[in-house]
Amino acid sequence: MMYEGISHRCGYNDCYCLNEDELRVNLHANRRVVRAVICWEDPYINGISGAYSWDGRPEEMEISRELALENIWSATLKPPYKRAQYYFLLTFDDGSSRVLLEDGLYDPSFVNRQEMARHFFKFAWMNEADICRTPRWAEDAVWYQIFPDRFNRIPDGRPGKLEDWDKPFVKSHKCLYGGNLRGVRAKLDYLQDLGITGIYFNPIFRSLSNHRYDTTDYRELDPVFGTNEEFREFIREAHDRGIRIMIDAVFNHSGPEFFAWQDVLARGRESRYFDWYYVNDPESLKKQGNTKDGRFYSFAFVAEMPKLNTNNPEVMKYFTDISLGWVREFDIDGIRFDVGNEVSHRFIRHLREELKRVKPDIFLLGEIWTDAAPWLDGDQYDSVMNYPFMQTVGNFFTDRSLDASYFRQKINYCLSLYKEQITRELFNQLDSHDVSRIINRAGSYDVFIQEMTILMTLPGAPCLYYGTEIALEGKNDPWNRRPMPWKDIAAGKYRDVLEDIKRLIVVRRNPGFASAREVVFGGTGNEPGETAEAPGSRLIRYSRGRDGRYQVFINAGDHAEEIPVSGETLFARRYDAGRLEQGGVLVRALGDIR
Repeated sequence: MMYEGISHRCGYNDCYCLNEDELRVNLHANRRVVRAVICWEDPYINGISGAYSWDGRPEEMEISRELALENIWSATLKPPYKRAQYYFLLTFDDGSSRVLLEDGLYDPSFVNRQEMARHFFKFAWMNEADICRTPRWAEDAVWYQIFPDRFNRIPDGRPGKLEDWDKPFVKSHKCLYGGNLRGVRAKLDYLQDLGITGIYFNPIFRSLSNHRYDTTDYRELDPVFGTNEEFREFIREAHDRGIRIMIDAVFNHSGPEFFAWQDVLARGRESRYFDWYYVNDPESLKKQGNTKDGRFYSFAFVAEMPKLNTNNPEVMKYFTDISLGWVREFDIDGIRFDVGNEVSHRFIRHLREELKRVKPDIFLLGEIWTDAAPWLDGDQYDSVMNYPFMQTVGNFFTDRSLDASYFRQKINYCLSLYKEQITRELFNQLDSHDVSRIINRAGSYDVFIQEMTILMTLPGAPCLYYGTEIALEGKNDPWNRRPMPWKDIAAGKYRDVLEDIKRLIVVRRNPGFASAREVVFGGTGNEPGETAEAPGSRLIRYSRGRDGRYQVFINAGDHAEEIPVSGETLFARRYDAGRLEQGGVLVRALGDIR
């Protein structure tokens, strides 16, 4: 019998509090395990001295996620005394059984050997301070990312040479188009009509570049973009419309003109800010070119972005004060942390505590492209940018040899990375200022709409990069940062795609749909789990909610698929009377959809 691939740790994402009363327990097991039972009870149920006579009461577990090489079995316990001791009884496909204790697998009889020390799992206390709590509003947000220099410009008399907004080709990385806060404010009606409930701004503070990730002054908006007073007024109006505002924090590194770095360049080791950075060779600080020589550490070897030492208490205090100032002065609702996995854990823990004290429901988002579990235990970020989701969706549509079972297993992987409360508000997007636009990678409008349907119907908070709602084209930087073509939008060039995206956002914001949190894959009729995918099939099928009320079908194959007619169609394309054509999508609801 194969026992490899069976594991559980009492903590982290394997055992954690959903809330004050419920404890989620997840077990990783290979496919030879066909039944899993958790045997649990209070550790002191037989008294302190009766530990050796302890045994648990059985509770069946269910497969919550099927991954490529394992199944995840789950149970939700309600320990009456806020403690739980437990072990697992596993049944294999040959009829044999084993128990899993903290130190390994044993014959089931081992748990009754009271003369032996048995290493049961033990969740010692459901401490309310340790429960991972995230802002509830972020789960229901529909985000819109704005690259400030390229969204919209209303002339305000400020001097400066700007590019022609209506030229579709961006000449270089250094082009300045002058998108400003007045321009964004003028489009609030447009964003509200689209269904947006949250705006994420790329950096808006004073810097030397159009992308502003080389910050000069963290306290003052870049004059090209607007003034602090204009930003305060903008946020008030956005809030009146039910739109939250999140800004970008570039705390991993500063720009070359930031006062502390300028002092280090001038004074070297004698600078009082010398330890704010990682300088290895003070004598070579002014050398030109990338930092592969190690003279100091910087973001991605970019000399103009020297890396800050966010373990330094002075640096921690400075940027904590900066963040608190943003909350108090502007009343922002969220902060996105650039290069969030290179900022120290110590700093983020401290900053979170200070910010949540002032504004408990502020949303803290880390830019992390890989598994971010070490940052998502409830004491650092509330969520991360869900690049594994973007990559999974993109890979499936790029490689047509991948079938629906691949998609299911990889999406289940994404859904299994973090605690449930975090998964519900992961920042899901299909493109951004850092990658090619989705319409370019999709290759066709059919695939674009299929991917957008997935974005709006799987768990997580969807985000549109500005222009995605009109399928704006653009390969990698700088072409993925084209100015928004407002004249063409006004002329109706993008009317059809805009209507499609609006309808998908309506589905996403439907209260019944949003509250149907659980995702179940499979099925073609009224029972979403009634059949598994046929080998090689590229028909994606999943439902939301335990009752399968909301159903999604994506035909990424090379022939039409028959879908039994049922329920109310919420969104469809290339679908008619039970026939879903190649490239088609169908989202429907069974019964009451309120």
